[in-house]
Amino acid sequence: MKLRPTLSIGELARRTGLSVSAIRFYEQRGLVTASRGAGNQRRFARADIRRLSFALIAQKLGLTIAEIEAELATLPRDQAPSAHEWQTIATRIQARIAAQITFLQKTHARLGGCIGCGCLSLKHCALYNPDDQVALTGSGPRFLLGDQATGVEER
Repeated sequence: MKLRPTLSIGELARRTGLSVSAIRFYEQRGLVTASRGAGNQRRFARADIRRLSFALIAQKLGLTIAEIEAELATLPRDQAPSAHEWQTIATRIQARIAAQITFLQKTHARLGGCIGCGCLSLKHCALYNPDDQVALTGSGPRFLLGDQATGVEER
């Protein structure tokens, strides 16, 4: 079977698992660019399969559309990126994933007892957050966001 050099939007949707409307959205954002073929039909480069597949996975990892755009802007258009180019992106995203894993592990370990001021138990607040001193460091769940309890043993 000979591969065609370009794909219709429907073919691209089947290959990536994205809806046609999602592909149009990504096209409007500049993640992929269509040329126009016979009958003014959108035609996409085969390399767009990789670009859109990356966008799909990146969104599932929590990257914003702006972050995805920035990553894809480092890749060549209309040709498959090299292994080195993909590895460069992968290294950046792996660092982000590692930070997310650390945060999730910390949250998992403390979720039952450290949200808000650092402790949900009024019996412990006097020990871990006397006079609500943690509030002076900022809003939100300070201990989960990385603040350390000062002068007390951290939970």
